[in-house]
Amino acid sequence: MTQTAGHRTVVLGVGSIGERHLRCFQSTGRTELAIVEPNPTLRQTVAERYGISQAFASLAEAWEFRPTAAVVATPAPFHIPLSTELAERKVHLLIEKPLSTSLEGIDRLQQVVGENNVTVALAYVLRMYPVLQGLKSALESGRFGRPVQLVAVGGQNFPTYRPAYRDIYYRDRALGGGAIQDALTHTLNAGEWLVGPIDRLLADAAHQVLDGVEVEDTVHILTRQGNVMGSYSLNQHQPANESTLTVICERGMVRGEFHLNRWRWTERPEEPWHDEPVAVAERDTHFIAQADAFLDAVEGRRSVACTLQEGLQTLRVNLAALASLDATVWQPVAENAIR
Repeated sequence: MTQTAGHRTVVLGVGSIGERHLRCFQSTGRTELAIVEPNPTLRQTVAERYGISQAFASLAEAWEFRPTAAVVATPAPFHIPLSTELAERKVHLLIEKPLSTSLEGIDRLQQVVGENNVTVALAYVLRMYPVLQGLKSALESGRFGRPVQLVAVGGQNFPTYRPAYRDIYYRDRALGGGAIQDALTHTLNAGEWLVGPIDRLLADAAHQVLDGVEVEDTVHILTRQGNVMGSYSLNQHQPANESTLTVICERGMVRGEFHLNRWRWTERPEEPWHDEPVAVAERDTHFIAQADAFLDAVEGRRSVACTLQEGLQTLRVNLAALASLDATVWQPVAENAIR
């Protein structure tokens, strides 16, 4: 697709997710593109693959490209300092999840973003999925009454879908690795979008199966989201690639079945599920939609899908979950404790 000169977007970091952003922004045909990648072999390979003539080893070099927008797809600890430097030059930002691995520097980023009127979106791409959008609309309609419980269950075989997991940031929690920061954060953000922010939680996680790493690959988190009781369960080793999110309300329930491309609802006992199928998407469809939505927001034609404040809230949830792993107090079940 022929690129237009309406935007000048630089993608920082072209590992697997950065390369996907590059490909999907290119597919919109709405922006000129450049990349920043310190690894010279990867930089050259990706630049040649997508016909990118502007390929830089550092952000300092990339200023000659005069970017108006940036995708920050580096490891999570670098998101805030890079985003702040970009925002200081009034560059609009799509920041990969999670926002960071700590709260350090976020106040300064928020200040610079406000002062320079910078558009910022967090790349929680589930918000682009029609299945999740269907759940959101159904709950907001009020038809099913007040949400009271949320149950999210997911699993995927990492060696099949992410075979390089041992060699990338995933292996190190300090770089944003482990199941909580890498994958479950998507579902936590989705749950907060549906029923409100998590205000307290209890987490349990462990490394159970994955070879070559020590970070957690299996997680259970119990949450309270106002009056909504939540349960989030994820593993990264089961054979089946499945993900469901169910919200039980006062007068019915809705369920997203992402692996089956549908959401469902029911209102009465013994009533069958009513299915609301959505079109089967191509591999990059949701990421292209995310790129278009971000560029629309930069142009002032719509709001961002996930705001900086919402991304910060989910970061706080990530950090609380990790802290809970160290602080959890298990209550032993004593034999003959109840007489």
